[in-house]
Amino acid sequence: MFKGSKKDYRKLFKARRLSLTDAVYRTLNEALLANFEQISLAGIHYIHSFLPIPHQKEPDTFLFIDYLRKAWPDIHIVVPKSDLVSGEMTHHVYREDQELLSNAWGIIEPAVDTHQVDIALMDMVLIPLLAFDKKGHRIGYGKGFYDRFLSQCRGGVQKIGLSLFEPVDEITDTDIHDVPLDCCITPKQIWTFSR
Repeated sequence: MFKGSKKDYRKLFKARRLSLTDAVYRTLNEALLANFEQISLAGIHYIHSFLPIPHQKEPDTFLFIDYLRKAWPDIHIVVPKSDLVSGEMTHHVYREDQELLSNAWGIIEPAVDTHQVDIALMDMVLIPLLAFDKKGHRIGYGKGFYDRFLSQCRGGVQKIGLSLFEPVDEITDTDIHDVPLDCCITPKQIWTFSR
C-alpha cells in the first residue's frame, strides 16, 4: 500500500512528468485521448477544459479540443482565466481563432475576455492534476483554484480528471475543501469513483 501526503506526491509527480521524453509524452497523450473518446457526450452542451502548461508537461488538452470540434461540433468549449490576486477563475467560450497568452505562472489563457459563461451551465469539467488516489482525491498545484470553482458548480456536473499516470493508493492529508473526482482518465483506463 503506497500512501503519502500532498506535498510528497506533488514533488514526486512533478519530477515524473518532467522526466518524460517528448516521444513518451506524445504517446501517453494519444492514449489518454483514445480513452476520453470512449466517454459518451450525449446530452453534454458545455465542457470546461484547462489549457496545458507546456513547461509542466500537463496532458495536452488541445488534442481533446480538436477532437470535440470535429466529433461534437455543437458542444461549447469553455476555458478558464485566472485572477492571480483573488484566486478565482472566470470562464470563457474558446473560439478556434482565439489568441492565447501565458500569464505570470505560465498558464495559457485567452488574450482578451471573450464571452463569459455562467458556471451553472457547465455539464463536464476536465480537471488538471499532478496525482490522484483510488478514492478519487486529486492533488493540484496547491492554490485551490479548481476546488473553489468545482464547489460552485451545480450538482451533477461531471468532474473528470486527466492524468498521465495511474493512481496512488491513498493521499493521506485530504480535507473537507477538496472536491473529489467522479472519474479520472489515464492512458491505460478510466477510473470511476462511487460516492
